[in-house]
Amino acid sequence: MSALRIERLGDDALLVRLGDTIDASVNARVHALAARVREASPSWLRDLVPAYASLAVFFDAERTATGDPHAFVGEFVAQLQDDDRAPAGHATLHEIPVCYGGAHGEDLVAAARELGLDAAALIARHSAPLYTVAMIGFAPGFPYLLGLDPALALARLATPRTHVPAGSVAIGGAQAGIYPRQSPGGWRLLGRTPRVLFDTARGQPALLQPGDHVRFLPIDAATFDRLGASA
Repeated sequence: MSALRIERLGDDALLVRLGDTIDASVNARVHALAARVREASPSWLRDLVPAYASLAVFFDAERTATGDPHAFVGEFVAQLQDDDRAPAGHATLHEIPVCYGGAHGEDLVAAARELGLDAAALIARHSAPLYTVAMIGFAPGFPYLLGLDPALALARLATPRTHVPAGSVAIGGAQAGIYPRQSPGGWRLLGRTPRVLFDTARGQPALLQPGDHVRFLPIDAATFDRLGASA
């Protein structure tokens, strides 16, 4: 297990680095550490932002009761990293319906051809894994998903699209993701979900949270329309 590297991220934040690569085991350590900090619930804690291999810790310096709040918070986090107890479970499994191909996934056929598969085989292999939300980034509610079959890795488009519909399910390199809102984007679009991933009217706007799990469920266009109408 590599040692923590703790850096100042600002007057009221630290960046705790657990590694330097996109790796499922490192990301699992990030989420375990975040869970331990949440479980401890220190009075100075404001927010935690997990990434692939790091954890940003935002704090209220006035509540640390020390002349060097960065050192105080860093020591607190380092001690939790050395804690062998399993953190309390908090991950949620989300079953995300996806209509693959056609108008909902315009890159499906070309992507399958590039991978040496037919469209049905690509759908089957893309929807088989249990994915983990490694982090949220790029746009509010956008999940970066670990768990993609390595054989399905695809380079991003040479020229990004200016318009990607909300709910688009895509591959970018060795990652899978879902566009929560209409935006530009250069990932390969395989399908689209009628689920609303980000809604400011909800108490928790982002449907998916770091550390959650995702399973894609293939649906047909009629089911997509029905579910979309009731969303």
